[in-house]
Amino acid sequence: MNLVKVLGMAAMLALGPVSATTAFAADIVETAKSAGSFGTLLAAAKAAGLAGTLAKTKNLTVFAPTDKAFAALPPGTVEDLLKPENKEKLVAILKLHVVGAKVMASDIPNGSSEVQTLNPDVRLVVTKNGNGVILKAGTRAKVVMPDVAADNGVIHVIDAVLLP
Repeated sequence: MNLVKVLGMAAMLALGPVSATTAFAADIVETAKSAGSFGTLLAAAKAAGLAGTLAKTKNLTVFAPTDKAFAALPPGTVEDLLKPENKEKLVAILKLHVVGAKVMASDIPNGSSEVQTLNPDVRLVVTKNGNGVILKAGTRAKVVMPDVAADNGVIHVIDAVLLP
């Protein structure tokens, strides 16, 4: 990724919740990597065998927890999930963060609605009101930066890890 794209992403992250509709010539994985605050998510996606899917599949929406969100989980949780014997559980959790369609913040209707994620066993409740967008599965997360554009979809940065 060239310096202009990296600086553009850094400026977006520094500005806080802004609408980022500029198209980048970077997929979701590259965009997340260049932001510098999604190392745990990217490591988990790689361990789960989902990084290629996030990079190549078109029209995805990823609700991306930051490294800080992963750090807020109980001690040892991330390390436990990254173990090969817990791959199935990790895949289920990560798929809960992905919708198989590109959904910009402006596409989300006011009020509450259910959304099917790539995890077929759990539906995500999305609530949009004057306070922003809240996601709820078993746990709750708030969208803190919507509409980070990638060439194969969009990332909405969230403040917590969604757990079924």
